[in-house]
Amino acid sequence: MLRYFLAVVETGSFTKAAGACLITQPTLSAGIKRLEDQIGVALFIRNNKRVSLTTAGARFLPRAKAILHEVNMASAEIAQTDQADVLRLGVLQTLPSALVARLLVGFAAAHPGIRFDLFDGTEQELLNRLDERGIDFALSLRRVEDDTSLALFEEGYQLALSRQHRLAAERIIRGEDLANESMIVRSRCEVLSETSRHFTDRNVRPPLVYRTAQDERALSMVGAGVGITVMPESYTAPDVVRIPMKGFNPRRTVALFLPRFSLPQRLKDTAEAFTGFTRPFYRRG
Repeated sequence: MLRYFLAVVETGSFTKAAGACLITQPTLSAGIKRLEDQIGVALFIRNNKRVSLTTAGARFLPRAKAILHEVNMASAEIAQTDQADVLRLGVLQTLPSALVARLLVGFAAAHPGIRFDLFDGTEQELLNRLDERGIDFALSLRRVEDDTSLALFEEGYQLALSRQHRLAAERIIRGEDLANESMIVRSRCEVLSETSRHFTDRNVRPPLVYRTAQDERALSMVGAGVGITVMPESYTAPDVVRIPMKGFNPRRTVALFLPRFSLPQRLKDTAEAFTGFTRPFYRRG
């Protein structure tokens, strides 16, 4: 039930939280209700648009994280006695699968016998998992320069168009040129609001034909000519061209987030090898 509670906090929605927990919404709602009955207070203010914490819920949140952290620690310690060398890696949902796969294949070739357990998530979900000892490392976006992460590479965002698109041969495209173009919305895009504002500032409102949280599917739809979209530069496909948009210059830094706790001695060498391999890997690429 604590995981259900934290999932609702992370997503702000019972529906999204149920999806993240791979259960039905009624099951999640019933679990939250049992938790509220056990502690004797309401944890959430429920309305039609978004779920928010009550005062009691806000006070309970750090305790819930601490309890789950201890549970994960105990589970990890028990599992470590029986498992082979396993690193738990969280992967940001907006990172290309091919980019992550190349890293894992390269590391496996250099260090055979090491296994990965992979977890997808949003930025906040991955940070929470790191804090709760649910994962060892995370590939995510670096917002602040500190010693909790290692910058791997930086990239910008460009338009993705089918190679058959009328603008596919352009070197740069103005937002004004896209007024009547079918647009695909990547719902988990980190610069979604900036993209919308870029068009709005130019009095352009392209028709939206598809909305998806799956970036690889969005890329496939672009290649099929269904529409165009804005994506990080690292997303590529043979039937898709990438072209910068004039005056649109957001960038992101992809980083390796390091363990927030001391790893067991038997995993320390493995973790050091992974850290040492990952940083130059992307610079070589």
